[in-house]
Amino acid sequence: MLDVCLLGTGGMMPLPHRWLTALYTRYNGSNLLIDCGEGTQIAMREAGLSPRHIDVICFTHFHGDHIAGLPGLLLSMGNADRTEPLLLIGPRGLEKVVNSLRVIAPELPFELQFQEIQENEEVFEINGYTITAFKVNHNVICYGYTIDIKRAGKFDAEAAKEKNIPLRAWSLLQKGNTVDMDGVIYTPDMVMGPERKGIKVTYTTDTRPTTSIVAHAKASDLFICEGMYGEKEKQQNALKNKHMTFYEAAELAKEAEVKEMWLTHFSPSLVNGRQYMKEVRSIFPNAHLGKDGKMVEIDFIEE
Repeated sequence: MLDVCLLGTGGMMPLPHRWLTALYTRYNGSNLLIDCGEGTQIAMREAGLSPRHIDVICFTHFHGDHIAGLPGLLLSMGNADRTEPLLLIGPRGLEKVVNSLRVIAPELPFELQFQEIQENEEVFEINGYTITAFKVNHNVICYGYTIDIKRAGKFDAEAAKEKNIPLRAWSLLQKGNTVDMDGVIYTPDMVMGPERKGIKVTYTTDTRPTTSIVAHAKASDLFICEGMYGEKEKQQNALKNKHMTFYEAAELAKEAEVKEMWLTHFSPSLVNGRQYMKEVRSIFPNAHLGKDGKMVEIDFIEE
């Protein structure tokens, strides 16, 4: 099961009822954060979450509304006696940007590790997460992220018995290990069925529509996508500033055949997004407005 919490849904500046951009996920005890806008740690507290145990922070890009909350978050982690290393993933220049921000958070009791994305697409395997970063189209280098939770096939006990595989090797094979017992090699493919459907979440903000989004969001269980503007008359703003409208996001969701879409990263001028949702749902029916603290548990589906 993957827990997902949309911590902040605002773009550009925080508002009294809307924190800036951040997404929190938890799988098998491992916690991941995407972006860290101003007020992220307050949004976490409001959602009943703690920054203490975050293992990875991924950054889409380095505009302030996506990273300015980092120094305070790091200080809170340090004050909570964290000692485990923290992995940071983001575009080229990540280490320089973070170290600049750390002028106000110079001493931390834990190590920061950096993975700078060099290509248009890169994959990271971390604590059961398969994280794919893919380049999108903003006015600075910007990436979307897909989170995949893979699921192995079913263990075939009858096949294990037929092949006289020792019982003590079964659990190791189930975990994907190759086992050598008494000079005999046993491999997982001898007893494991085909890989089953896992869980997939795609997150993208600050971009024009791109084919890379459609490709990476394909068949996602949840697609969280920026909808900077709901007002039709702001289409030119979206083009100029390289953002998206509600309707463009809905077209991407439709083309990618996702199960559900949440809109996020709203313009400060957006007051009542609900008034636009009827037309959005005429394009993609299972579309919803994101809101700060919106949560969902995504479970594996038995086929």
